[in-house]
Amino acid sequence: MKIFGKVRHRPSASWRQATDRAFTLIGDGRYEDAGALLTRAADMEPWLSESWFNLALLHKFRHDWEQARAAGLRAVTLLDRETGAPDWWNVGIAATALQDWPLARRAWQAYGLKVPGKQDPGAAVGEPVGMELGSAAVRLSPEGEAEVVWGRRLDPARIEVLSIPLPSSGRRWGEVVLHDGVPHGERTTTGADGTVRAYPVFDEIELWAPSPVPTWVVLLEAATEADRDALERLAADAGFAAEDWSSSVRLLCRSCSESRMPSDEGDGEHLDPHDHSEPGHPGPLGHRTAGSGSLWVPERECGIAAPAGLVRGLLDGWVADSPDTREWRDLEEVC
Repeated sequence: MKIFGKVRHRPSASWRQATDRAFTLIGDGRYEDAGALLTRAADMEPWLSESWFNLALLHKFRHDWEQARAAGLRAVTLLDRETGAPDWWNVGIAATALQDWPLARRAWQAYGLKVPGKQDPGAAVGEPVGMELGSAAVRLSPEGEAEVVWGRRLDPARIEVLSIPLPSSGRRWGEVVLHDGVPHGERTTTGADGTVRAYPVFDEIELWAPSPVPTWVVLLEAATEADRDALERLAADAGFAAEDWSSSVRLLCRSCSESRMPSDEGDGEHLDPHDHSEPGHPGPLGHRTAGSGSLWVPERECGIAAPAGLVRGLLDGWVADSPDTREWRDLEEVC
């Protein structure tokens, strides 16, 4: 096959050796040395889309989005198939990081995804919305003290965080994170009818849009689960969030976290639990085991995402609705 007048051929042994060595260096975090080798490989085989795809990957790992976009565009010009190439996905991630919405739309469409909405002639092309990709989980700080939280997919490369992350992640409820395209693990839920649904777990690349809403931790005395649920509903009705970390936090090793894991919540009424992948750091107060015969523990550690001027009012209002069964103390802003 000819591309731009050049005969497409198998890469040379030197190209393969340089590329293999480069990815070994990438695994060791030696990006500068890997970049020199991948640049050399691209000079050897400039007509191979793989040469530029590999460089685009490296720049993605380095969060150098201008270079990732440039190398990615060179890769897609050399492709010999219509749709579904991962080269286009990497272009889409880079374009999203740069808020290059015309290119992001083009990339997702070229990959084979439907991007709704037509632009009026002459109008600026906005970010792709309405793709209806549903819920997914995202692994925050995947190279550090990783935590898996739930969110809403805005497009193929961004998730809005809907859980309240633990303060160790440095992330907040409502933030938007850029994520990688290949999922590492799944979380499953089982509906009341026995239907099992699986959701992918994507790795965070970087923070895309911060949230102004702080995270608080508070100790509750909630006589029943219904009392706890009332606080979560109260916060949601105010446009913010509360989450019982005593129920929702589990400790998982990395191998388990990146596998297919069932949720503790099977009826779909609650968010799936966080998976805190660093063993040896105990979760706040264990987790709820309703339905398994265990007794409810009234003392709960709860995360709340709400502005400073609202959080105490929420808690006081929650107590006022049932003062005999509810109490709070030790409120602290943690992120």
